[in-house]
Amino acid sequence: MIRRAWFDVLAAVQFLTRLRVPVGPYDPGALARAVKFFPIVGLLIGLGSALLYFLLNPHLHATVVAFVIVGYLVSITGCLHEDGLADAADGFGGGWDRERVLAIMRDSRIGTYGAVALILSLLARVVLIASLPKMRAEAYLIAAPVLCRWTALPLSFYLPSARDVSDGQGARIANFTSLTSLMIGSALTLAIVLPILRFRAVGPIMASIVITLVTALYYKRRIGGITGDCFGATNQLTEVAVYLCGVWG
Repeated sequence: MIRRAWFDVLAAVQFLTRLRVPVGPYDPGALARAVKFFPIVGLLIGLGSALLYFLLNPHLHATVVAFVIVGYLVSITGCLHEDGLADAADGFGGGWDRERVLAIMRDSRIGTYGAVALILSLLARVVLIASLPKMRAEAYLIAAPVLCRWTALPLSFYLPSARDVSDGQGARIANFTSLTSLMIGSALTLAIVLPILRFRAVGPIMASIVITLVTALYYKRRIGGITGDCFGATNQLTEVAVYLCGVWG
């Protein structure tokens, strides 16, 4: 049991980052089980952001520090979530029916909606990270990657795949997340976020829940389920929202 859990953690790291990690024998169900450990991967990524902030903030302007941190975030994930956001923006922005939305999201080329969404996302993160209060910046830099990766849990628990089950990584976790995984992943998220944000955790947690709920309802209405690109879009919106909570509060 412990051995399988460890390989599931490695599967989560392998899927969400560009880090090269040793994995066990191929297991088609590993990714669905690994979803509960997505917040742990968020913690690892967030610790890297916090370390960069700690090392650079005393020596560089806040905007430069924020630019470096965002560069680190997109590099370590291989632009996984940014790609999802851009494709989802193109699909939902340019498609009028379910089939057209899914077809556009499959297209590897980026369109106007996707380009604008990507620019706004990157710009928002740079501006908001640069505007975080110095005494609380590191806490929000850790909490944001954890909470935005938590969103994959309820989305994959409640929503079916909008495509064929074997079509894409997103389809392999959509509607395959168990209640146990949802509860474990949520407990891990709270165990990380509550100690570092304390009473300020309420805003980011509520924002994450609301964004997840609203986007889930939207995906269900427009395409009858979810795709990997939708996971990325909700992830990005949540990350920006958590930073906004830090600036606002």
